[in-house]
Amino acid sequence: MAIIGEIIKRAIGVTGIISSDPEPIKAQQEVLISLLQKAKNTAFGRKYNFENILLEADPIKAFQEQVPIYDYDKIHEEWWHYLHEGHENITWPGGQRYFALSSGTTSNSKAIPVTDDMLESIKKSGIQQILSLKNFDLPADFFEKDIMMLGSSTQLRQNNGFLEGEISGISAANIPLWFRKFYKPGRQIANSKEWDERVSKIVRAAKNWDIGSMTGIPSWSEILLKEIIKFNKVETIHDIWPNLRVYTTGGVAFGPYRKSFEKLFAQPMIYIDTYLASEGYLATQKRPDTSGMALIVDNGVFFEFVPFSEDNMDDNGCVKQNAQVLTVDQVEEGVEYVLLISTVSGAWRYMIGDTVMFTDKERAEIIISGRTKHFLNVVGEQLSVHQMNNAIQKLEEKFNLHISEFTVASIKDGDKNINRWYLGADQVQNSAEIKEFLDLELQENNKNYKVARHQALDDVQVNVIPVTHFYSWSENFKKLGGQTKIPRVMKEEDFEEFENYIKTL
Repeated sequence: MAIIGEIIKRAIGVTGIISSDPEPIKAQQEVLISLLQKAKNTAFGRKYNFENILLEADPIKAFQEQVPIYDYDKIHEEWWHYLHEGHENITWPGGQRYFALSSGTTSNSKAIPVTDDMLESIKKSGIQQILSLKNFDLPADFFEKDIMMLGSSTQLRQNNGFLEGEISGISAANIPLWFRKFYKPGRQIANSKEWDERVSKIVRAAKNWDIGSMTGIPSWSEILLKEIIKFNKVETIHDIWPNLRVYTTGGVAFGPYRKSFEKLFAQPMIYIDTYLASEGYLATQKRPDTSGMALIVDNGVFFEFVPFSEDNMDDNGCVKQNAQVLTVDQVEEGVEYVLLISTVSGAWRYMIGDTVMFTDKERAEIIISGRTKHFLNVVGEQLSVHQMNNAIQKLEEKFNLHISEFTVASIKDGDKNINRWYLGADQVQNSAEIKEFLDLELQENNKNYKVARHQALDDVQVNVIPVTHFYSWSENFKKLGGQTKIPRVMKEEDFEEFENYIKTL
């Protein structure tokens, strides 16, 4: 009998009962009050009169009236650039040791301040995820197994007295001592700077570990699992890790990857979705009978929601200052919202760049529906990534394809407007049939797209290419592994560069 595992499992069950899920509305009010109270004497807090906001009968309303909406470029230009110069008490008390680097899609590059309070918040959110495992009916010995965390390198870069890296690398570099016994690939391998080097070391060491759960962005996790299987000349990953039961995903929708993942497994898996962004740990799936993630409403992040409509967005894909902004008690299920956050790292009413939809308002459960810049609306198509993902999943089922990556752009060909797709699949099939199916599927489920197809959108073109072409492009133009994601929608000039590269392969 797994005695230690049984003790841990029972402790999680008892703690979970004691620490029941918070009531979202009340928790969010308390979080905002705490943020304002702590930051009232910073330069930002003094400029926007946090002291007075705290005295108002409705501090949330006063906060929304007095503090402007920010995207990364705006907050960096007005405030965060002082942090890089070594100034403190700018948007959060004190300074910080870390900046989280993100290529993002709302800006060409981002360096997000990561305070000690944010690191503590991320740890607490991780504990909430662990506590929620009581809902997934796992055996006691699961809690004694190793945990594979496939993130970016923990070898952080020194820059002007600060340490820089992706948030997964910063988090892994600060894991608690008690967790290091379970953490794989371990600090030495995680410190390898290059993705290919880390993968090579993990592949060679994999058979020595007893992995019970794995976490990572799907595209790079899939590549790693395939490499381990290939190196060890086995059929599935369960031939190497027979106790692997849980895969924790994040960063992108898992749906398009599910079929190709299941080919790598010999037994049913539990999939848990999480939402760890460079700006904080925002949500985690807490129960098995949903695809939604519960917003972490009581841990240093205040959430606001802007209906994702043309009235609320400017031509650059940023939220207008006069946009309608809602709190967690004012949203509706099934509506797409641009997410704003205020955090213990000194982000204030900050447009993170993601769009979300509520699947359960009472539980504050969401799915990530896309990105504000990964939204195709050049000639009225109004296609969100969520709608694209759904169509791609149905296409996979229809043609028995495994499509791990895709991207689309609206291009001009003479006087014609064309949506051109590239699908990264495990096999190349007849693109004419696939084009027709994808086009009709999108028309059936998006009335705006259907209208556009009969008016301004002249044609749809679909190219099915090996998925490895996407990763080769990423390696040459972006980078491999970590939190790097393939953009679902590209601007025409970026798409031209992508196409030109693909043609060379």
